[in-house]
Amino acid sequence: MNEPLKSRREKEKQARYNAILDAAETVFSDKGYDRTSMDDIARTANLSRALLYVYFKDKAAIQMGIMQRAGQNLVERFKASHCPNDTGIAQIRAMGEAYYQFYREEPEYFAALTKASTVIADVDEKQACEMFGSRDELIGLMVAALQKGLEDGTMSKDRITDPTQTALYLRGALHGVIMLCEGESMPSDALIQHTMDMLSHSIETP
Repeated sequence: MNEPLKSRREKEKQARYNAILDAAETVFSDKGYDRTSMDDIARTANLSRALLYVYFKDKAAIQMGIMQRAGQNLVERFKASHCPNDTGIAQIRAMGEAYYQFYREEPEYFAALTKASTVIADVDEKQACEMFGSRDELIGLMVAALQKGLEDGTMSKDRITDPTQTALYLRGALHGVIMLCEGESMPSDALIQHTMDMLSHSIETP
């Protein structure tokens, strides 16, 4: 097989994979995950049911594909959120702002990542590794900002003894407050900003 033909077939396969995820996102949004069938997704993607199963073994696998998309979307937002010349505390604050904007602008992707832990046992090892890869990349970006903050003096070495644990704490705390605002239908902007102020104060140099 010559390389141009192989490349073209790979692109066609990737395009069909993306089209299935596009269709699934549309149907999940309209009908909800539980009420959506594989037939619904196949019809929306203009594919036969048999061809759909060539790409995804079941609905949980499709949901995991959407979660991978969501994770990569958030990774790109984190990368674009700050300037490399920013201080560590400014970088971590910018990532917090990016996380909140992700929730505001991509609520279905935010919900998909929130549900990730409940479906990960139902997908194959390759997809699970890809999903965890996005999560690890996100935490890695936060850890890099925390380490920079320790080096440039904007963050407290007494308060950050383990950057990875601190990154998990910061993300978990902000995520929890976002979910609280959503669950209680509370005005969110002011509380989110207050939360980010408090989290920043908890790690910055006094």
